[in-house]
Amino acid sequence: MKTLLLVDGSSYLYRAFHALPDLRNRNNEPTGAIYGVINMLRRLTKDIRADYSACVFDAKGKTFRDAWYPAYKAHRPPMPEGLAAQTEPLHRTIRALGWPLLMIDGVEADDVIGTLAEQAGRQGVQTIVSTGDKDMAQLVNPHVRLVNTMTNEQLDAAGVVAKFGVPPERIVDYLALIGDSADNIPGVTKVGPKTAVKWLHQYQTLENLIAHDGEIGGAAGENLRQARDWLPQAQRLLTIKCDVPLPLAVAELTSAPPDNAKLAELFEHFEFNSWRRELNGAQAENAPENPHPPRHYETIATPAQLAVWLERIEQAALTALDTETTSLDPMNAQLVGLSFAVSAHHAAYLPLAHRYPGAPAQLEMAAVLARLKPWLENPARRKLGQNLKYDMHVLANHGVALRGMA
Repeated sequence: MKTLLLVDGSSYLYRAFHALPDLRNRNNEPTGAIYGVINMLRRLTKDIRADYSACVFDAKGKTFRDAWYPAYKAHRPPMPEGLAAQTEPLHRTIRALGWPLLMIDGVEADDVIGTLAEQAGRQGVQTIVSTGDKDMAQLVNPHVRLVNTMTNEQLDAAGVVAKFGVPPERIVDYLALIGDSADNIPGVTKVGPKTAVKWLHQYQTLENLIAHDGEIGGAAGENLRQARDWLPQAQRLLTIKCDVPLPLAVAELTSAPPDNAKLAELFEHFEFNSWRRELNGAQAENAPENPHPPRHYETIATPAQLAVWLERIEQAALTALDTETTSLDPMNAQLVGLSFAVSAHHAAYLPLAHRYPGAPAQLEMAAVLARLKPWLENPARRKLGQNLKYDMHVLANHGVALRGMA
């Protein structure tokens, strides 16, 4: 079966902008979001063998949903200046990579993706949608699944049920009940995911729930009855259209060969030096390094930052690893933090158990180690360190068997 790979470019652009450090080139131009999205596309190209593909972005201007509901997304501030400056350079880079890039006036990227997935399904083509947007779960069916490269999550129909508590065909009803604050679509007041799932399990559909809203008692029932006239509109706004007119068909979404000359120019400008050297091959490997290379060091304090660094170390051929501990005695030492570096002057520290007065909020150690354990224990992921035997003992104290020591 042939495969169509669709990337929710707008979703990843915002996520990369907020998750990655404020990378800049020598001209002080922001490049972090560009790096994040291109890195994700490179990974997808490597991991998924697709016959057809496209990266889809929202076009500028209003859509049919604004006509339906003038308050739609009205609360959103303008695009940050640092992000707006990266949008057009990112589009040029995606095209230079050979990816078809789509922006359709009057509709959202979600609707373009939904329409292409619907067309592909009718043609017997399976679709993989790369996105971090929960709304896309409504598209999942036997021919469509979702992947999120920032969390390594993959969702088929069973995965949607496991994550949300309802099947894909009930996602719109579920979202209508709880609301979507990102799009300024209110739901039923004080109704959260648990109540929405309970109601949909009992009444199957939003329409049937509304028809029997008199059976729901308490404040939740009263709030439901107050929202009954609004809910069909919320449902309409949240439904991804799968029949919007498009200027091309699935069969036309074939990748072009990369424009290496253009990519070299862009990577040089952005100072994506490792990618620039890849294009130049062995000759560039011997080129003199920048005597004043950019330095990027950060503290991992959020789940989004952790997801980004997990992706980096998964892709790295070699990762420098170090532990911060409570003792020089490896048999008694307890883990306080971890450091990672995947290239010169680009590293991060992950605090886990700092307890001094005024210590910042830190990610929960057990959850972090559960995320890191597959990488730490994978012998194919090579690790380099000053004293990895010591680190191995420390991690063993926490139930992790360090492997892959270079």
